[in-house]
Amino acid sequence: MPVAPQNSPLVIKFAHNVRKFRLARGVSQEALAEAAGLHRTYIGMIERAEKNITLYNIERIAIALDVAPATLLS
Repeated sequence: MPVAPQNSPLVIKFAHNVRKFRLARGVSQEALAEAAGLHRTYIGMIERAEKNITLYNIERIAIALDVAPATLLS
């Protein structure tokens, strides 16, 4: 049975970690989006756990935040 992204513990954890690392680095959603090659509104949706993100985009965000992709999922 499909689970909505906002009801998935892993999506919620990822969303929390993206926001935590972004804020710790003093980076805006817009700056993170630009560094990752994504749209600003997409970053907002990720941080609110509204999107089921692809592995490719997890990698792009991790690189932009200078962390390992696994760090954003744990």
